Amino acid sequence: MGEELDPRGLELLASSGFPYRYEPELWRDFQRLLREVEEATAIIVRNRIHLGADLLRRAPRLRVVGRLGSGLDNVDLEALRAQGIPLVHAPGANATAVAEYVLAALFHLARNLARAAQGGERLALGGFELMGKTLGLVGLGEVGLRVAVRARALGMRVLAYDPARRPWEAAVEAVGVELRPFAELLAEADFLSLHAPLTRETRGLLSGWALRQMRRGAFLVNTARGGLVDHGALFEALREGHLAGAVLDVTDPEPLPEDHPLRALSNCLITPHVAGLTREAQGRVGERVVRGVLEVLHAGSS
Repeated sequence: MGEELDPRGLELLASSGFPYRYEPELWRDFQRLLREVEEATAIIVRNRIHLGADLLRRAPRLRVVGRLGSGLDNVDLEALRAQGIPLVHAPGANATAVAEYVLAALFHLARNLARAAQGGERLALGGFELMGKTLGLVGLGEVGLRVAVRARALGMRVLAYDPARRPWEAAVEAVGVELRPFAELLAEADFLSLHAPLTRETRGLLSGWALRQMRRGAFLVNTARGGLVDHGALFEALREGHLAGAVLDVTDPEPLPEDHPLRALSNCLITPHVAGLTREAQGRVGERVVRGVLEVLHAGSS
């Protein structure tokens, strides 16, 4: 283990019969990490360790990799396939946690209780209602669908852009999401929430052009990957007032430097990649990944 693991996962490792090392700060010391992987038959990471081809070549005994979470952009999948090493991860295990964070962000942007608690003119602190507003989702996977269900329950209209989805799919029909081309989604959404993976095609998807297509006074929520957004262009859009506000749980780089211009904006809230880190989600993720890793190890030892 080179990063944090929930106690439920640690208990499973302790009772497995396999020797293991739990070093949640190992990601900070890359040279020591290189030495440790030389003897490893399994490695479990979160998102701070990049499992690239160079690192994997240093691990000749490696039989399985566990990734605590759903995103895989820190894992070289081609290198794993080339070495025949299976990957265990937990897609969807933290989807409810992320969806609830998005709702919290929507309420924050609409009502901003922290600002209201500071006092002032009461009529100016009332905010606005989410009912009747339009939420645009970029990506309609496990998290996007859960956000859509919850937003619809609040009386919001939900639009989505996802090239992999079709309007006649049962999940899309059941939730009541309207699929839209990307440009139309940007133009119609009062709130835009990002749930796409980070790939060569999606990096910088929210460019200066895209941000200018968003309606004036709209809000942005990003719980997916920081690389989806051009942070310089976002700063300008927020500073100029084209966008009314943003909540970013992910940034590029991560963490965002303390002197980054976005941190100085009162209409930009930045949290340290915590959307999926509820106690419940971490228990599910840890248990599923550790069980999967142990299954591979047990199968190889039988």
